[in-house]
Amino acid sequence: MIHLSPAAAKEISRLRSQSHLLDASCRVGFEPGGCSQWYYTLDFSQAAAIAEEDVVYVVHNIKLVVNTQHLGYLEGLVIDYSEDLMGGGFRFHNPNAAEHCGCGHSFSMGVVG
Repeated sequence: MIHLSPAAAKEISRLRSQSHLLDASCRVGFEPGGCSQWYYTLDFSQAAAIAEEDVVYVVHNIKLVVNTQHLGYLEGLVIDYSEDLMGGGFRFHNPNAAEHCGCGHSFSMGVVG
């Protein structure tokens, strides 16, 4: 399961509305890069872009889409959103990460069993 804080759900809803993508799902994943090996990605995805190998969760009325290849590394992920003096941003809390960077946007992986 992927978890969204109420603040993250509110921000995703705001971004969807601003982008006129009211029916879009939010795709959660990761890509190579960042300061700790991998960085998290959040993108909007239309229904036609959801593949058979995707898992869909509905959290706070937001559809979260995760590719099954990423699921073992993202299971239990908590996505939060907060504002601070440096601006607002999503924060990721991943129980499967071996290490997290200071910015909270990238991580390194341990062995997933």
